[in-house]
Amino acid sequence: MQQVPSALPETDMVPPPSQIYTAPDNSGEVVLGRTLVSLMDEACERYSNPKALNGRVGDSWQALSNTDFRRRSEDLGLGLLELGAQRGDCVGFFTHSDVSFCLADMACLITGLIDVPIYLTHPPSAIKHILNETESKVLVCSDTTLLRDIAEILPDTGVTKVILADTPPAAPTLPKGISLHTFAELETTGKTVREAQPDKLELLRAQVKADDTATLIYTSGTTGMPKGVVLTHENISSNVIASITGLKGFKVGAGNEVAASFLPLTHIFARSLHYALMWSGSSVYFTDPERLRDDLKDIKPTFFASVPRVLEKAYERIVATGASLTGVKKTLFDWAMDLAKRYDVETQPSGLYALQLGIADKLVLSKWREALGGEIKQIIVGGAALRADLVNTFGAAGISIMQGYGLTETSPVITYNRGAYNRPGTVGPPLAGAEVRIGKEGEILTRGPHVMKGYYKAPEKTAEVLDEDGWFNTGDLGEFTDDGYLKITGRLKNLFKLSTGKYVMPQPLEETLEASPLIDTALVIGESQKYCSALLFLNAEALGSASPESLKQGEISSQLKTLVQDANKDMPHWSSVKRIVLILDELSVDNGMLTPKLSVKRKQVLERYKTYLEAAYDSDAADSDAVNLEKGVVVDI
Repeated sequence: MQQVPSALPETDMVPPPSQIYTAPDNSGEVVLGRTLVSLMDEACERYSNPKALNGRVGDSWQALSNTDFRRRSEDLGLGLLELGAQRGDCVGFFTHSDVSFCLADMACLITGLIDVPIYLTHPPSAIKHILNETESKVLVCSDTTLLRDIAEILPDTGVTKVILADTPPAAPTLPKGISLHTFAELETTGKTVREAQPDKLELLRAQVKADDTATLIYTSGTTGMPKGVVLTHENISSNVIASITGLKGFKVGAGNEVAASFLPLTHIFARSLHYALMWSGSSVYFTDPERLRDDLKDIKPTFFASVPRVLEKAYERIVATGASLTGVKKTLFDWAMDLAKRYDVETQPSGLYALQLGIADKLVLSKWREALGGEIKQIIVGGAALRADLVNTFGAAGISIMQGYGLTETSPVITYNRGAYNRPGTVGPPLAGAEVRIGKEGEILTRGPHVMKGYYKAPEKTAEVLDEDGWFNTGDLGEFTDDGYLKITGRLKNLFKLSTGKYVMPQPLEETLEASPLIDTALVIGESQKYCSALLFLNAEALGSASPESLKQGEISSQLKTLVQDANKDMPHWSSVKRIVLILDELSVDNGMLTPKLSVKRKQVLERYKTYLEAAYDSDAADSDAVNLEKGVVVDI
């Protein structure tokens, strides 16, 4: 794995003004002034696609053409207005990431309503905060199951109307003063309005401007109450167009690309990708992470977006399969894997190596593509750090993996790898139209049409991150290579100081440790301590039926100790880990330790596992009789 600095320079000097980086030539188009509605209209006019959107219904897929999607969205929007919603009103979404989300979203965009997606994993306090701050009177729900999850808090909000995407056999009971409606009902109403007022939709479209607020996206938040990010039509449309036109090898046209969509549409990454796929005429199949492995065989995608963990698990399954082989099959697998690990996506293979790779592809590597549906060509990755070795290894199998970087506040793409500009260990050069530079303390700053208007009803918080010249402070640390590729080196707020006065950036070591299939999550700690330790949350699937005592005495403990020792060799001596705490527990979205985009809520984790953190600095903790940790053990390095 490509190493990055693990500590800031020991100086208070402010660096000189840094160079502004922009996109390489011919790596994406800058188009301003477009609304998201216009992207849909253009797609319908240019690429009539009978299988534009596809959702699971039992054991089969139900297709919706892009023209039918437009008609239903229009009718649904007109129905919303007849229900009393007015241009500029906020509409809460508590929905699954499927066709129902897309229909309600486009209905709002057409009619000038502002949709407010809510993570299904948000606690009730956060949901109430969002609905009340946005003064949402209308709430869209996918089904009665989700409605039951949220119904009890509705009396504490201003919601007066709930709209269900499906039509339940029996109407659920709602709190007093809240009426229930369905998509079918509103679409019927909208159709009547369309027939009576044929010019109304054209007038509504004319009112929608590129600078209008399209959506409020409340950040999942690793700390505190979520903040509403105000994104305009142009913020998102310019980002979508620049991103997809810079993606060489991506084929526009009706159904030319087939995509699997399994990331939450409440997050801007999946949301912007939805608009990009819609605009390009692609066919999209909505699934979820639990069904993904089986659904890929049906979908046979050519393209999808992912978070790193999904690919890491796929790779771990490949390695596990290889380890279970015997005889000639095992020999062939090991030979092919060795070739794949030598692959470099920036270098065209030639000579004997190219010949060997072709043979390995027919015998072994092609099976990796089959596991992903058989037709996969490109995967774009965001949300967390991606191991450089996976980019090269999958690249050997003809699967182009490209990592990007961005935030909700930047619509989201700031930089990304694409086409000839794909360098493992980096997040690529800037997006077309985006300016990027490294500011004080190594923080990544960006400016351009992708940057949000601000935080909703929070001008003071907006001023903290957005200066008068339009530069947005990301809170992430990074550096550029000499030829303009960005590398993320850490998170500014994760930087901590040892009692010795040395600063430590935990991310590089954490990423190295998490590359092991034995470790799900690594947290390097040491604030105000003499040395660094690490909490290692182990992969239960890889470990099987392990116990704390078996970890203490077994081979796994020895393997992890060696892993940490090897990782320490690339770190400054003050950043090296002296002690590890092995924990047999899982961090997840459901238990509140991860955000919906799978970022670790560091503060919450350290609070919940405070006893384990304290054990990392207990002089007697390596003695199993001295400290009682229910789900873990302490190991000295």
